[in-house]
Amino acid sequence: MTLHRLIALLAWMLPLAVGTAADSTLTIEGKAGLGQGQHIVFVTGEEYYRSEEGMSMFAKLMARHHGFNCTVLFATDPASGHINPNRNKNIPGLAALDRADLMVIFARFRELPDADMKHIVDYVNAGKPVLGIRNATHAFRYSPGSSSAYRSWDFQSKEWRGGFGQQILGDTWIAHYGKFQKEATLVHVNPEQRGHPVLRGVGDKLFCHTDVNSVERLTADEVVLFRGQVLSGLKPADPPVTDQRKDVRMPFAWFKTYTAPSGRQGRSFTTTAGASLDWLNEDLRRMMVNAMLSLTGHEKEIPERTDVSFVDDYQPRPTGALADSVWTAEKLTPASFAPKSK
Repeated sequence: MTLHRLIALLAWMLPLAVGTAADSTLTIEGKAGLGQGQHIVFVTGEEYYRSEEGMSMFAKLMARHHGFNCTVLFATDPASGHINPNRNKNIPGLAALDRADLMVIFARFRELPDADMKHIVDYVNAGKPVLGIRNATHAFRYSPGSSSAYRSWDFQSKEWRGGFGQQILGDTWIAHYGKFQKEATLVHVNPEQRGHPVLRGVGDKLFCHTDVNSVERLTADEVVLFRGQVLSGLKPADPPVTDQRKDVRMPFAWFKTYTAPSGRQGRSFTTTAGASLDWLNEDLRRMMVNAMLSLTGHEKEIPERTDVSFVDDYQPRPTGALADSVWTAEKLTPASFAPKSK
């Protein structure tokens, strides 16, 4: 192990040794792979798409197959410590971002205390890479009259137009373009980007269970890899809709070079995929893994067919918000999503 990687590993392990937020996060040490010595932090916290399932799956995959140290953060009930994404003001462990090489964020309408939010803001202001998934375009929403120092990160911000979503990822929340839980997405490759390294081993047409989102504010500088077309149902064999939307293909996955409030620039990758069911599609998993490799400096090393096999049995649950009573009864903790084998 090189001195650089040893120092990185010790920096990653130190907070666990001193007993900070370790009990409320999932940490997985990387094995052999391109990402040895690097650290990915997955920030989850949304009510509909089972991000706690999907991001834990990716953390295991990136650690076991590609060598990254991975930390998964969860929205939890402050009283019980159990996972409950309906609690929008509590994501323990955000200090992990202080030592992260990549932030993967899949959050919706969070209103975090300033002391916690500062870790996200500092990470972005450093110009570090960001991977945003679906609801991340509207990751933050502040109450009317909020005095937070970070209220401009709100998805409807006029001060910093469109907030985090528009400024860092490329767009903020507009609307569902396909019907939620009724119309899936047929994903088409952008022929101009067919040779992009992130598309190695990824097909030209993909099925995505999640519906198409409206994306209207990308600029000519963004690099769109895929576009999404609305299907008439939720099965891969369902044809496209026949109404006025039939020929519209919304941006589905793209890269952006962002400028942080600090003035520093960084890279982001965003996809409007996101339901835990989506990741059953091997091509969508490979798109995600290749994007993470690209954002962490390994774009030239992306293989022709990146390993995206599941580490554990993956049985995702359907899309849809769950009542507090369900989360209370389930008593899920970060340890519930830990790898089943060493």
